Amino acid sequence: MMGALGMLTQSLVQVPGMEGVPKDVSAAFVGNGQVGFFAILAIIGVLEAAVFVQDEKKEPGNFGNPLPWFDDYSDEMRARELNNGRIAMFAAIGQIAAGLYTGKAGLE
Repeated sequence: MMGALGMLTQSLVQVPGMEGVPKDVSAAFVGNGQVGFFAILAIIGVLEAAVFVQDEKKEPGNFGNPLPWFDDYSDEMRARELNNGRIAMFAAIGQIAAGLYTGKAGLE
């Protein structure tokens, strides 16, 4: 969901140094936007390789409770999180497809 929210936010707010970068999906292919895109990919790669390492004692995808101050790590809560992730993927795909089709940013 944070990715979908980020795609909407970038149409309103831009990081300093990225003023000339388009506010839609094409930002990943233009100038400083491309540098930012590859930086984000590098951060994701490091997180996947070093932080979110699969424990062999747990089933695939089970990384434990991400918020240890809430003790609600039940099967029902895991199912809710999976459904939330699926909806988030549809939201991101919808925003990307709409941006490529119309050439406009998320909130235009």
